[in-house]
Amino acid sequence: MPELPEVEVVRHGLAPAVTGATIERVEVLDERSLKRHDGPAEDFIDRLTGARLIAPVRRGKFLWMPVAVGEGSFGDPVEALVVHLGMSGQVLLRSRGADDGPLTRIRFEIVHPEYGELLVNFVDQRIFGSMALDALQATPDGAAGGYGSPLALVPGQVAHIARDPLDPAFDDAAFIAALRRRRTGIKRALLDQTLVSGIGNIYADEALWAARLHYDRPTASLPVARVRELLSEVRVVLARALEEGGTSFDAQYVNVNGASGYFSHSLRAYGQQGRPCARCGGLIVREQFMNRGSHFCPRCQPRARRRRAA
Repeated sequence: MPELPEVEVVRHGLAPAVTGATIERVEVLDERSLKRHDGPAEDFIDRLTGARLIAPVRRGKFLWMPVAVGEGSFGDPVEALVVHLGMSGQVLLRSRGADDGPLTRIRFEIVHPEYGELLVNFVDQRIFGSMALDALQATPDGAAGGYGSPLALVPGQVAHIARDPLDPAFDDAAFIAALRRRRTGIKRALLDQTLVSGIGNIYADEALWAARLHYDRPTASLPVARVRELLSEVRVVLARALEEGGTSFDAQYVNVNGASGYFSHSLRAYGQQGRPCARCGGLIVREQFMNRGSHFCPRCQPRARRRRAA
C-alpha cells in the first residue's frame, strides 16, 4: 500500500498541473470508486463540473484537492476532492485524447491557465481506493491542514488522522508522551495512523532496522532518548525515499507520469529476508505480523527480554 513518500510524489507531480485549473468535464466510469462519496455519481459530477482546483494537500498517506465554485470565489473553500489510493490507486496526468486504459475509473477533463487542456485519470486495479467530495473543517491546532497548502483546513474524512513526522506542525513532545503511554509493541504504534501518520509496513521496518529496535519492543519500555532516535530515523528514511521517488515493486506504484520510484534498491530490511544484514552480516528474517510480514535482523534487533515475575 502506498505510504507517505509514494503519496507525496503524486501530490508533488499534480500540483503544477491542477492548481488553478478548472474542471470542464467529469466522467465516472466505475461507481465503485465513489464508495466514500456521500451521494450518487450524478451528485459527484454536478458538484465538480465547473469547479476550480486549489493546490493539492497531503497529510500522511491522505491526499486532497480543495475546490472553489464560481468565478472569483471569495473566502476559503468549503469542500475538497479527497483521494484514497488504497492498495493500487494511481492519479495520472494525460494529454487530451490519450487512451484511458481499461483500469481508469474516473476521468477529469481540466483546463489550466498555463498548461492548457489536460486529463486527470484515477486508475485503480483492485478498486480499494476511491474519490469523494467532503466538507472541509478547521484544524484544532490552527496550523495548516497538511503539506502543500497554508490553509488551516482538513476534510472530515481525514480529521482523525494524526500529522506525519515531516509536517512542520508535528509535535515531537506530544508524540513521545503518547507513544510511551501505549501498552503495545513499537511497530503496531508506528502503524497507528491516529498516533502518527504516513508510516506503513515498509518504512516501519526500515526505521526500526536503522534504530536497532525489535518490532515487538514494548512502547512503555522505551526511554525518551530512544524514541527521539527512532523518530529521527523515521524522518531520515522517509526523506531518503522521497529523494528516490518512493518504493516501486511493480507497475502499481508510479508517479503522475507513470514512472516508478527507486527506493526499493535501497531497502535494508523490508523484503530482504534470507539476505545478509548490511550492518552486521547476520541474515534478515521475516516473521508473521498483523496479517503481513515484519522484517528485521535478529542480531542487530534482538527481542526485548521479558522480566520474570517475582
